[in-house]
Amino acid sequence: MPSPPRFLLLAATAATVLASLPAAAGPVGFSLVHIPDGTDPPIEAGIWYPTSATPQPTHIETFVQDVAPDSPAAAGALPLVVMSHGHGGSYGSHADTSLALAQAGIVAASLTHGGDNYRDESRDTDLHHRVHQLHVLASWMLHGWHRGTIDPARVGAFGFSAGGFTVLALAGGNPNLSLVRPFCQAHPAEFTCRLVGAHKMEATDAASLPFEHDPGLRAIVVAAPAVGFTFAGGGLSAVTMPVQLWQAKDDQILPSPDYVEPVAAALPTPPQWHVVPHAGHFDFLAPCWAMLARIAPPICVSKPGFDRAAFHADLDAEVVRFFRAKL
Repeated sequence: MPSPPRFLLLAATAATVLASLPAAAGPVGFSLVHIPDGTDPPIEAGIWYPTSATPQPTHIETFVQDVAPDSPAAAGALPLVVMSHGHGGSYGSHADTSLALAQAGIVAASLTHGGDNYRDESRDTDLHHRVHQLHVLASWMLHGWHRGTIDPARVGAFGFSAGGFTVLALAGGNPNLSLVRPFCQAHPAEFTCRLVGAHKMEATDAASLPFEHDPGLRAIVVAAPAVGFTFAGGGLSAVTMPVQLWQAKDDQILPSPDYVEPVAAALPTPPQWHVVPHAGHFDFLAPCWAMLARIAPPICVSKPGFDRAAFHADLDAEVVRFFRAKL
């Protein structure tokens, strides 16, 4: 288990592996934007989108993808997936999945959560702030980014770890954060509880505050959701859209049965539930490039015999298939 929380999702930020996609995959444009958020700093976001322009190897953060920077978006009302990274990540944390979605004709907009990213962890237990920021991103994509490009009837969301919680809450979930304190009293050694404890239980201080919801979401993908136990007892009764749920069988960061299982049980309609044998928490991150593997081996090394690159080819294909069917 890594000691610096900022490394939890930095692997995906620095990934160079692209998704394995059909030969007919379309060209992709990319733009880095900064979205106004009231008195808070602007929200950084990366947008991958279908285009007719010719892609070229392009540096995005510290990795390279074949995209056409700031090219015009493809014509027509396109589906949209907004994406929320986990603790300590950035807009590039799931770049392989973002690229795969855009190659399949879906706009993928991924934000860097202010105060919970690899550069700044000052608000990394402020779950309400996370949900608010994802809501701002979704609204801006509909009303501020190339008006008329996005079909408002075809909007979905993808989230991993803390991002999984963020997506569930935005989709209508009402977590009971008062459950965090007794859970952590019983499980003080778990990563969740060490993180919350380091911030003097900030996550429980706002337990009674409501979360923002987005009734426009039509389908969601949730991987290894954080604090899933807070949704027990009807917390997801309003999440009625299709859900694809992913679980790493050997997750040591958010271990069974307190995170994914309560989410699956609380959903009013059974999700498309994928349990990945031999996978760990960090295997939802794209395979690390060589330099990052040397810097942060705990998040880059999979269990012997587990092929993270092959898994990501399957993961991206399943996520694309799900959103194309449900949006």
